[in-house]
Amino acid sequence: MYQFNVRVYGLLINEQNQVLISDEQEYGMQFTKFPGGGLEYGEGLIEGLKREFVEECNVEVEVISHFYTTDFFVRSAFNDSQIISVYYLVKSLSPLNLMFKTVQFDFDGEGEILQSFRWVDLAKLSEEDVTFPTDKHVVKLLINNI
Repeated sequence: MYQFNVRVYGLLINEQNQVLISDEQEYGMQFTKFPGGGLEYGEGLIEGLKREFVEECNVEVEVISHFYTTDFFVRSAFNDSQIISVYYLVKSLSPLNLMFKTVQFDFDGEGEILQSFRWVDLAKLSEEDVTFPTDKHVVKLLINNI
């Protein structure tokens, strides 16, 4: 039986026209993506996105609008499931209290699961700034909408 893996991500753009991205290390891999993650059983998309932002960024967000839903086949980089990703434009309801990095994969500490955050200027954003195929497609859409 084929499994579906539903993911939900937030595009958080600040007043300097920068988008928040997450550098992560997990499963022996390093990757860069937008904040968010897997939907848990029983959760709605927006509820899952809000939970992910609290877990990852310690901030509550408000969903502004739907931005994109995967419309092509994507196989998970971690297993044989099919990935369906939903992206929303979001705004934070309070200031982000994170240590922002300027260098990719600049993690504090050690361990199996690591994460750091960077702001990337939308004017300089490129597909090479993210790892996964759906995020690359979303970057193209963001660039075309600037």
